[in-house]
Amino acid sequence: MGRNAKLLVGIETGDDAGVYQLADDICLIQTVDVITPIVDDPFLFGSVAAANALSDIYAMGGQPLTALNIVGFPSCSLPISVLSEILKGGLEKIREAGALLVGGHTVDDNELKYGLSVTGTANPGRIVTNRNASTGDLLILTKPLGTGIIATALKGKVAREEHLHAAAASMAALNRSASELMVEAGAHACTDITGFGLIGHAATMAQASRVTFSLDARQIPLLEGALDYASQGMIPRGAYNNEKFYSPRVKLDTRLSGDQLMALYDPQTSGGLLISVEKKRATALVERLKNGGIQEAAIVGEVIARGFHNIIIH
Repeated sequence: MGRNAKLLVGIETGDDAGVYQLADDICLIQTVDVITPIVDDPFLFGSVAAANALSDIYAMGGQPLTALNIVGFPSCSLPISVLSEILKGGLEKIREAGALLVGGHTVDDNELKYGLSVTGTANPGRIVTNRNASTGDLLILTKPLGTGIIATALKGKVAREEHLHAAAASMAALNRSASELMVEAGAHACTDITGFGLIGHAATMAQASRVTFSLDARQIPLLEGALDYASQGMIPRGAYNNEKFYSPRVKLDTRLSGDQLMALYDPQTSGGLLISVEKKRATALVERLKNGGIQEAAIVGEVIARGFHNIIIH
């Protein structure tokens, strides 16, 4: 059976969301994402989980329209007040995104989970996918890495309060402004950095685009404290899983400490956008991102002709 012509983005390249064209000037963007708690505060968890799910729409260059709550709640072990706070945190982010909460579904579960199914819209001519990065483009990352490491340090009871606040603020921040600015700049491709870490998502994007990404480890922003916690062994299991899966697709053209490398594999929650944009527009885009309050935005690499590896780290 042939693919429906109205399905502009499907599952073929592991993109952030599906895209279905409704008319010449409008398409639907659909996604779903659910996570387990990464912070202790229920309201903040709700905010982070919602921002994480909304990010898929922003990575495609779209605007969120409606959202449905998805909850797994251990009613026998947690009071209903916890669920109420989670949903309030999620609703605040949905409203901040300019979207509408239209319902949801809750199941009794042994493990707490929360997320959203989100529908967004965009003009078909302005959709940004993960498959059009072009040789000569520069790569921009809009948020620092390290949320998984700091969350592990929280579980290990060694995380400092200021590092937790910085990580929480980063995760709760919407990628809305970054998305709008990248579309205005004519970005060629984009993905958001979440559970597969910078290397995993970058490798998927490079493969989809049939190019190689050359990343400069010195330019990649990290949350303060992340490397110190990594050196104490506070590295999440997901980072090791990412390394095991993606390392055959990576060439290390430099000497990195093990902690530095694991930060690049660190699974992120509600991470930033990785944007591939024409070289002559990259510096101006970073300046606009910084002027818009995205202070950690940085050029972290370039797109080169396809080689044996998806990623080269120098």
